[in-house]
Amino acid sequence: MSINQLFPDFEPRVFEVNGIQIAGHIGGSGSPLLLLHGHPQTHAIWHKLAPALMKSHTLVMTDLRGYGDSSKPQGDIDHSNYSKRVMAQDQVEVMNQLGFDRFDVLAHDRGARVAHRLAMDHADAVKKLIMLDIAPTLSMYEKTTEAFAKAYWHWFFLIQPSPLPERLIDADPAGYIRDVMGRRFAGLKPFDPLALAEYMRCVALPGAAHGMCEDYRAAAGIDLIHDREDIAAGKKLEMPTMVLWGADGVVNKCFKPLEEWQAICRNVIGETLPCGHYLPEEAPDMLLEKVATFLHQDS
Repeated sequence: MSINQLFPDFEPRVFEVNGIQIAGHIGGSGSPLLLLHGHPQTHAIWHKLAPALMKSHTLVMTDLRGYGDSSKPQGDIDHSNYSKRVMAQDQVEVMNQLGFDRFDVLAHDRGARVAHRLAMDHADAVKKLIMLDIAPTLSMYEKTTEAFAKAYWHWFFLIQPSPLPERLIDADPAGYIRDVMGRRFAGLKPFDPLALAEYMRCVALPGAAHGMCEDYRAAAGIDLIHDREDIAAGKKLEMPTMVLWGADGVVNKCFKPLEEWQAICRNVIGETLPCGHYLPEEAPDMLLEKVATFLHQDS
């Protein structure tokens, strides 16, 4: 199986940026739209939306550092090379290589955390921002409850010191995908077999478990420092922002996402969709409608 089967009308690309390689697919025409995936997935999550979005946008779908076919460097002692600041810089350089100095961003889960940092650090580059099924990382850690800790157990497993979680994931990579994704609201039913096979292929690649762990270790450390610095400086996201989350997901049950984003955004709207965590694969038609309306309306 090749990921190219999910994106027959797109060009596979590998970008040399920020000292690493970022893999992805490019296609479509119109205003540029960067799409970022979450854990434990790849940019394959966008395969249900891409055919419609490419009619009015040039889509840039990439694998985050540490995921998919992108580079998976060894983590620094303080995990700073997996900070969302560095991961965001990867994506800005991809877009700049393509000649895009301003673009829209649509991002899910971990990718949305990268998008949050990208929009904070490169505010002039982001026209509109859409983040799917997250509350801000800092607020989620500060407001962790017993229910959240039980549901998002992987947050606290992945941040354990290397090599414990890496060794356990590498013992059964496909099982990790089935357990993490299959134990959520909708089970494995929403996932196209080709996409699921792609997630399983990529999590088994050398360094993939380490890359995922470093993403989470950074989120529990240096990313929180950066977020607190923003708050202390009074920095907020200035661009039009939309947040969407699943009515049946953990984020909706354990947090108040819109209120949390209103605290750090000057211009944000948001609502639930009738699905669980994986909006692009559980509710692609509804998501597409919301995204298209938001991106095409006047700012």
